Amino acid sequence: MNIPKGKKIYFASDNHLGAPTAEASFPREKKFVAWLDEIKQDAAAIFLLGDLFDFWFEYKTVVPKGFTRTLGKLAEISDSGIPIHYFVGNHDLWMNGYFEEELNIPVYHKPEEFKFNDKTFFIGHGDGLGPGDKGYKRMKKVFTNPFFKWVFKWAHPDIGMRIAQYFSVKNKLISGDDDAKFLGEDQEWLAQYCKRKLEDKHRDYFVFGHRHLPLKIKLNEKSTYVNLGDWVQYYTYGVFDGEQMELKEY
Repeated sequence: MNIPKGKKIYFASDNHLGAPTAEASFPREKKFVAWLDEIKQDAAAIFLLGDLFDFWFEYKTVVPKGFTRTLGKLAEISDSGIPIHYFVGNHDLWMNGYFEEELNIPVYHKPEEFKFNDKTFFIGHGDGLGPGDKGYKRMKKVFTNPFFKWVFKWAHPDIGMRIAQYFSVKNKLISGDDDAKFLGEDQEWLAQYCKRKLEDKHRDYFVFGHRHLPLKIKLNEKSTYVNLGDWVQYYTYGVFDGEQMELKEY
């Protein structure tokens, strides 16, 4: 993608809309929609890196109630011709065609590589990457198993959503502080993952969410790892102007 003069690429992640309750997250949703309304003026593309919702499950004919303002604004922006790309997170990994069919937004279930002007970007949510966290990696295999999804969808949506919301809100990334602490550049597992990827191929930027911490770490002289933070505490986002990638607060 060649970025026209005066245009920018925007990145955001980890809104967790619906947590801890729909009422409590409503002000955060309105703030996010206001941000979308502002950036559409000069956006060449928008990348949403997962966990937009604290829980999302698509039945064959049913989608979760709520988030009308967010979905409406995304539809408006997409219809205007600005491309939006969505990467599923660990809270909304059960996407199955709704964004593509209703909003014309491509959905990615694993990291992907993009090139903007002469800069290469490796982009994803970030969950399950890097060393350690074997328990979560095993759990993710269960949650993404077609049989498990088939069993879950047979629960009445009101029951299924209530169960899922309970466990989702209990997730340590929302209710705890342990994972929201900077571990040091040598201990950040996503940074370690990026360094391993650089052994195979150069990328100018690695952009992830999931950690809920706004981070910008130089991996070497030519490569940088960026974590977008979240829209729960920090309200941070990434912006690439064609030459440099920055983290900003809304």
